[in-house]
Amino acid sequence: MSTFHTACNDALAVASRPDSLAALMQQLDRDPLNLALHAALAEALQAAGDDTGFLAHRIALATFDTITAGEPNLAAIPLYNLATVYYMKGEYDAAKHWYGHALKVHPDLAIAHQNLAAIFEAQGRGAEAQQHRSRAYSLQRVFIEPAQHARRHLLILCSGQACGNVPFETLLPPDVTYRIKYAIDYAHDTEDAQLPPFDLVFNAIGEPDIAQPLTARLQRFAQRCGRPMLNRPDKVARTQRHRMALLLAGIDDVVVAPCIRVDARPLSYRALAERLEVAGIGFPLLMRPLATHGGDGLVLHESFDTLWTALKALDAPCYLTKFIDFRSTDGHYRKYRTVFVDREPFPYHLAISSHWMVHYFSADMTADRAKIDEERRFLDDPRTALGERAAKAVAAIGRRLDLDYSGIDFTLLPDGRVFVFEANATMLIHREAADGPLAHKNAFVQPIVDAFERLQVSRMGTPSHE
Repeated sequence: MSTFHTACNDALAVASRPDSLAALMQQLDRDPLNLALHAALAEALQAAGDDTGFLAHRIALATFDTITAGEPNLAAIPLYNLATVYYMKGEYDAAKHWYGHALKVHPDLAIAHQNLAAIFEAQGRGAEAQQHRSRAYSLQRVFIEPAQHARRHLLILCSGQACGNVPFETLLPPDVTYRIKYAIDYAHDTEDAQLPPFDLVFNAIGEPDIAQPLTARLQRFAQRCGRPMLNRPDKVARTQRHRMALLLAGIDDVVVAPCIRVDARPLSYRALAERLEVAGIGFPLLMRPLATHGGDGLVLHESFDTLWTALKALDAPCYLTKFIDFRSTDGHYRKYRTVFVDREPFPYHLAISSHWMVHYFSADMTADRAKIDEERRFLDDPRTALGERAAKAVAAIGRRLDLDYSGIDFTLLPDGRVFVFEANATMLIHREAADGPLAHKNAFVQPIVDAFERLQVSRMGTPSHE
């Protein structure tokens, strides 16, 4: 009997014990490159009904088979793949555990550092996220994701410093898009000429506050890259919150709350009061950090005293925005999202909440059939759901933004006007679980993906990689 089969039998003997999972995991922690232990743990996890764990370890085993002898750093790749299965399934603790093992084998595995940064950022552990992010991009600025049926080689300009990128996983299907991700904020200008051939550029740095410090760098790249670019940096820059009212000025039936940017602690109580008065911002008002979405760090201030206290402790720039009560006549708050592809509107979702800070995940949409039905009416026929005036206003906003990919979060005021919360390129789209209560929404995601594919085809010249 071979050594491997003997080891497998020994591992399976462990797997038969009542405490098998814990015992196998402890053994793998001591010997993470042991194929027999991975095989036994995969079987044990499958028997326990852990489909994610089973898949993760089977993928690791399949990858081990491709490893070339004599290249020890490559042994980290199966462990990286194992961790990434957990990461993609949102099981962050397990992902961190196995990324840690991968980095013990290969401390300079940039993609492991990159994913750990994303995990720590999602968990609110910013310092650890930045540590791994800096490590990743000091090692590597270009990350290539080949596609089995690639239609084009797409260069994606990303920010490595912070989370300011367009969420493009759904937008750019990995099976047909050869993705070349370039962390341009960490790259020297001279590295631009060393990039692999690409057909088209997608500027995915969609958060204007993140893009602002990179303005000159992005402009230089755009001038000399020699290929068409989607979402040009100058158009992204106009979507900062405090510039939105000016950008959308003159569009009928559109309301944008007054907003100012505060870059430093106010010099005096009076100076702050005067600035708010000039801007037309009274109380209550909203205070939020720059480059944030989804309500992160958002605070409603109802008095000057609480605002003054908060601003005196300010350690980073923020926005102050007039709060407008947008409650519907039925007492609920609504937030619609429309995505624009090549300036054409596509309905994406409607969240209905009892609280003014509306999020789809906290609105408990699936618990109320009436909410789901109303959202579906919006998705099926947005023009009827919004009314002719509002539908025209939303379409006009897409044309005014003049971005290749963007979106708007908004509501309808009781008088039928469109009240804009934000409009920029960072709008997330994603598919729902095929067997979940929101599976019907996937039919409205695909038209967005298809439209973005048509846009790429229309903008791309002769392929540079052929």
